[in-house]
Amino acid sequence: MRFRPCIDIHNGKVKQIVGGSLQDKGDSARINFSSELGADYYACLYQEDGLKGGHIIMLNHAGSEYYEATRQQALSALAAYPGGMQIGGGITAENAAGYLEAGASHVIVTSYVFRDGVFCRENMEKLVSEVGKEHIVLDLSCRKREGAYHIVTDRWQKFTEECLDAGTLEDLARFCDEFLIHGVDVEGKRSGMEEKLVHMLGKWDGVPVTYAGGIGKVEDLERFRELSGSRLDFTIGSALDLFGGDIPYDMVRRYNSSAAPFGIPH
Repeated sequence: MRFRPCIDIHNGKVKQIVGGSLQDKGDSARINFSSELGADYYACLYQEDGLKGGHIIMLNHAGSEYYEATRQQALSALAAYPGGMQIGGGITAENAAGYLEAGASHVIVTSYVFRDGVFCRENMEKLVSEVGKEHIVLDLSCRKREGAYHIVTDRWQKFTEECLDAGTLEDLARFCDEFLIHGVDVEGKRSGMEEKLVHMLGKWDGVPVTYAGGIGKVEDLERFRELSGSRLDFTIGSALDLFGGDIPYDMVRRYNSSAAPFGIPH
């Protein structure tokens, strides 16, 4: 159980948003925090603190007027911390290798491999052929519909027919090195995690899984440990004081997999 840091970039700035509010039309979102510091600042900070395996997410679509500014911010972060972070947002078989060459340890992909609401094995195999499964993180971020967690694509706006369960994890693990899973309905709300989702993911024994969404206070992390059996890594965004929240980054960055209660220095 490790802390994975994040850098979310929207309209050319490092931001924290309410995940379910993101819209391509007008490049709008409900903003929790917007930084005047560049993405490279946060990448350097994570490097100095020895935090590896965090993710950079480009939140604008390729047709957005802000896309290039967002992409340049992401590239500056990769250059600042080569090999230390993963990158997602518009990743395809055609551009994935370029991001690895720019310094990413892994590419994070969703929409490219889920087309028209279903898993596209052809695209998945093409991506694996281009960069190797050891450089791929599958983003299986999900929203609840009719009692089940459905994988969502296109910056979490479109539901797929694919439900997230142990069978799906088992099937898709053969194509990737890790999973990244946001509980989108609670993402950015600091109102508590998707507990059923965390519990389900914690019971699965396979490639590493990083969970994000809803962690809002220090006490939530001890609950997360209990629900996940310490088998999941975690991300905190809006709730971190680094991004205007209340959870001290200085404490979280020193967190390790010790069985001691969260908050006790290790």
